[in-house]
Amino acid sequence: MQVEHHPLALEFPEFKETIHTLKLANAHFAKLFDEYTDTDKAINRAENGVEHLADAALETLKKVRISLKDQLFQLLQTHAA
Repeated sequence: MQVEHHPLALEFPEFKETIHTLKLANAHFAKLFDEYTDTDKAINRAENGVEHLADAALETLKKVRISLKDQLFQLLQTHAA
C-alpha cells in the first residue's frame, strides 16, 4: 500500500499563497518548511519500505513532523492576521 506525502500546501490549502510568499520572504519559515519537507519525505520512504527505520525512529520522525507543522501553522496564522 502506497502511503501519501503530507505536503504543507495540501495540509493547509487555505494558506497556499501565504506559504509561497513566506518561503521567499521569511528565512525562518523557509528553514522550517525545508525541515518539514525533508522529514515528511523520510517518513514516506520508511512507510513505503524504500528505507528501513526502527519503529522508535519512525515515531520520533512523526513527532518532529507534527512539531514542525505546528510551528509553521503558527507562522501562517500570524502572517494572515
